[in-house]
Amino acid sequence: MSKPEVKTDEKKQHFDDIYVAETPVPYKERILDALEYVSDNFNRQTFDRLILPWAQQKAADGSPLNFVDLAGCFGNTTMATLNGMDYDAIRNNWRSEEAAKTVDQPRRFPAHTTGIDISANALAYGKSAGLYDETIEADLNAPAPETRKAVDAALENADILISTAALVYLEPEAVAELLDAFARGSGEGYMLVNFLNPFAPDQADATKRQLLERFEFVGSGASRHRKLSPLEQENYPGEEWSLLEIWVLRRKS
Repeated sequence: MSKPEVKTDEKKQHFDDIYVAETPVPYKERILDALEYVSDNFNRQTFDRLILPWAQQKAADGSPLNFVDLAGCFGNTTMATLNGMDYDAIRNNWRSEEAAKTVDQPRRFPAHTTGIDISANALAYGKSAGLYDETIEADLNAPAPETRKAVDAALENADILISTAALVYLEPEAVAELLDAFARGSGEGYMLVNFLNPFAPDQADATKRQLLERFEFVGSGASRHRKLSPLEQENYPGEEWSLLEIWVLRRKS
């Protein structure tokens, strides 16, 4: 899940200082703990149901799959989907700066992982901890030409692309460019994305339309995401939880 890329919903809480921290410990304390950010349990469940059996079969010969976490920040959803860690395991792994230096659980299938995000510190952490094998620092709304080429190449070569709680931060044109790059890839490839409620519903609907134009819909799930912050509860009276809609899509043959 990632964030400061840009276009912000002013009714939504923003955590820019956390996303640029040098370790994920503030993220753990102020988001995972304080707001009961349980959504990675459900990202993992949906991944396990709709993507994991294919991924493990494809990687059975030991060849790594190209796994891309787009706007993934410190990599908690990579930990959930690739390493199979639940909410409590991720929190325990990030209980201190020392504990966070390594990932407690191994990858569930051979993979070459690429983390793409605007936060240099988050990417540096992900690489040092062994979450990401490669990183690309990018403002996805306005990448430099060489960065755009690197991002496009990573998406075209991806077997699995995850982008969770992130696309809402991007302009429609940027979303279209990223989806087109993944769609250009050859061979079977899967994408896991999610949408938040009650935030930016019109933008979420526009993104869904873009996805359905380019990819085959595989399946979906719905769950809790995290509790609303005090600011968000003021902006959305009567609501306590942000909810999550999780989609899995596949490249068209």
